[in-house]
Amino acid sequence: MNKLPILRILGTMIMVLFSVFHVYAQNKVTLSGYIKDGGSGESLIAALIKFPDLKLSSYSNNYGFYSVSIPAGKHAVEISFVGYRTYQDTLQVDASKQMNFELISTSNTIEEVVVSAKKEDGNVTSAQMGSLKFTMEEVRNVPVIFGERDILKTIQLLPGVASGGEGSSSFYVRGGGGDQNLILLDEATVYNASHLLGFFSTFNSDAVKDANLYKGGIPALYGGRISSVMDINMLDGNNKKFAVEGGLGLIASRLKVEGPIVKDKSSFMLSGRRTYADMFLKLSKDETVNQSKLYFYDLNAKVNYKLNDRNTVYLSGYFGKDDLGYSDLFGFDWGNATATVRWNHVLNNQLFSNTTLIYSDFTYNVNVNNDDSDFTIASKIRNWNLKQDFSYYSNNNNVLKFGVNLLQQRIRPASLEAKAGSAVNSIAVDNRQGIEAAAYVSHEWKPIENLSIIYGLRFNDFMVLVPGTFYDFDQDGEPIAEKTYGNEVIKHYLNVEPRASMAYILSPRNSIKASYNRIAQNLHQLTNTTSSLPTDQYVVSSLNIKPQIADQVALGYFQNFANNAYEFSVETYYKKLDNQIDFRNGADLQANKYMEGDLLYGIGRAYGVEFLLRKNKGKLNGWVSYTLAKSERQFDQINNGNWYAARQDRTHDISIVGIYQLSPKWNLGATFVYNTGNAITFPSGKYQVNGTTMFYYTERNGYRMPAYHRLDLSANYEPKNQDKRFNSSWSFGLYNAYNRRNAYIIDFRENETNPNITEAYKIALFGIIPSVTWNFKF
Repeated sequence: MNKLPILRILGTMIMVLFSVFHVYAQNKVTLSGYIKDGGSGESLIAALIKFPDLKLSSYSNNYGFYSVSIPAGKHAVEISFVGYRTYQDTLQVDASKQMNFELISTSNTIEEVVVSAKKEDGNVTSAQMGSLKFTMEEVRNVPVIFGERDILKTIQLLPGVASGGEGSSSFYVRGGGGDQNLILLDEATVYNASHLLGFFSTFNSDAVKDANLYKGGIPALYGGRISSVMDINMLDGNNKKFAVEGGLGLIASRLKVEGPIVKDKSSFMLSGRRTYADMFLKLSKDETVNQSKLYFYDLNAKVNYKLNDRNTVYLSGYFGKDDLGYSDLFGFDWGNATATVRWNHVLNNQLFSNTTLIYSDFTYNVNVNNDDSDFTIASKIRNWNLKQDFSYYSNNNNVLKFGVNLLQQRIRPASLEAKAGSAVNSIAVDNRQGIEAAAYVSHEWKPIENLSIIYGLRFNDFMVLVPGTFYDFDQDGEPIAEKTYGNEVIKHYLNVEPRASMAYILSPRNSIKASYNRIAQNLHQLTNTTSSLPTDQYVVSSLNIKPQIADQVALGYFQNFANNAYEFSVETYYKKLDNQIDFRNGADLQANKYMEGDLLYGIGRAYGVEFLLRKNKGKLNGWVSYTLAKSERQFDQINNGNWYAARQDRTHDISIVGIYQLSPKWNLGATFVYNTGNAITFPSGKYQVNGTTMFYYTERNGYRMPAYHRLDLSANYEPKNQDKRFNSSWSFGLYNAYNRRNAYIIDFRENETNPNITEAYKIALFGIIPSVTWNFKF
């Protein structure tokens, strides 16, 4: 398909919409600016600005910016946000102008920032469907493993989101794979969002301002992953005064420092975290053990500078590393690094611009130093991304968003480098890279009072970039031909991705919603385990590997009760998946230059229904979620071409979360989870080869792990009447309170007394785990 007509279509759409908006905007004045926290200067996302006499309202965007069109004259205004005092005033607005507002927190400690994109009636009124939003306060009170507050563990308790396994930070959304989730931190891609093989996530909650998960009706702004988008923003930093916050736990501690560089104009935020399990190893009398390593650390940093009322510059970064090692015999380290430079520019009272340059990478190294095997396996994935996004606020019923981005993706696959004298041979694998160019346009429209629509298009062109050598394979995956290319683009994958989401309000308390989205994915993670590991391989679309495609439709009913104290929703969805990837039996993913020959391609489908009942007010808060779902795949070379359950297929998934304010000093938390065991392939028979027992496998994922269930408990103690300059609290936790031995792995072995009998045995990762953390702030 010729790309020029596509760009002309996009330009024509934007010009037509601009013309229509201009007609609507006549005889109006525009009021715009930023809504912020009065105690820290943090921008407030989705704060409500309302003009009661005009019966109109609007919300601030992801950067705290708002824009409303109103008739010239005197008008009452109300600005509100969950956890803050409502601002009320009467404004005389005779011409378009910019006004900034600051809200005061209603919490006992005004300097505490609790930011959420959650609106009291947004569950019903928002046209956005399949979006999960939660407050950081909820993250703080939900009990998790080792007592570490964790965003990724919290979202796994919501409908349509399944855990990757015991203690894992990986997750599956609506039947998709773990690699089909786009995880962003200040707009930068995080490739492996886990520490200590999944027991911690890379996101230190002290540094996080806002988190939002899109699992359906994904806005045209986002692309590149076919299941979900997890968009996380870091705190900007307190521009009013200096503050220190942190915590000391049994195996990890954290510290955050923030404050103004120039008061009310520039600020910084620096947050770090480290485990110290390795320090306990040094207490061992075994020299091999006390020389081993077992720790991770991460660092979040952000600075911003307000040039003037129309221009603000942000610089943020993240760096994290895990280091595991057994003496000098084995070493394994991996880590993420991101950097984001962002410029917010208000071109005029109706046009907002965000320009971003982003860097992301993920690296791992495995070092083996045995007597006859001395080698290193290393891999790296890196991208550069340049984005330009615009938001045009024509009037209160029309918002146009459009933009472009250019992304370079470069992968150094796992290669093996043997050292001198090693019995292992070196294996070099060619680098792979591609350039992804995208453009999008999206229109938020309210044509009548009860109907809200968000629709748009995203155009995506992925270019396979060389130099490199590519192979042709026969039906058994053996290489039969190769061709080496120079510096050129050898393949274009062009995809047009329509998106639409709508809400029809039946009454002030209930609505129905529907959505459709089509998304293409050109980065693929190859894993043959039930959860994501740092050593999983990444590949980009190539001559053999086509982009994954997903088409999803969803329909839902939403209702609030008792003055928005309770929320209820039920959503059903169907997802069609093309160009899915699986493996031949015995596939080798490490240091394999012919790895593409071990890949198989097929289709998939996922469908289900999700229920959520949530209580937001009162002493007892929390939610109950239930998902009934099915996720299947079909490959000609697997299971005789019949449909089979995907690894992440779970029929039932239940989560119950309760948070109770027992007294002004104490709050209690409890979480119960239950889900159907993962689909798994068990052997159907065995045979002998040279005296060695080999297992014979037939039906792919034809068996189930045992059902998983667990109860976690927590208690938080915060003394009152503390020194205004210093506050502290205690968090106590009990993970797996009734000591359920959930199966982490099921394996098979010959019976010790009768070799003719094969028996299954399970390995349980965790029993009951207590935790205690002392938190402080000054």
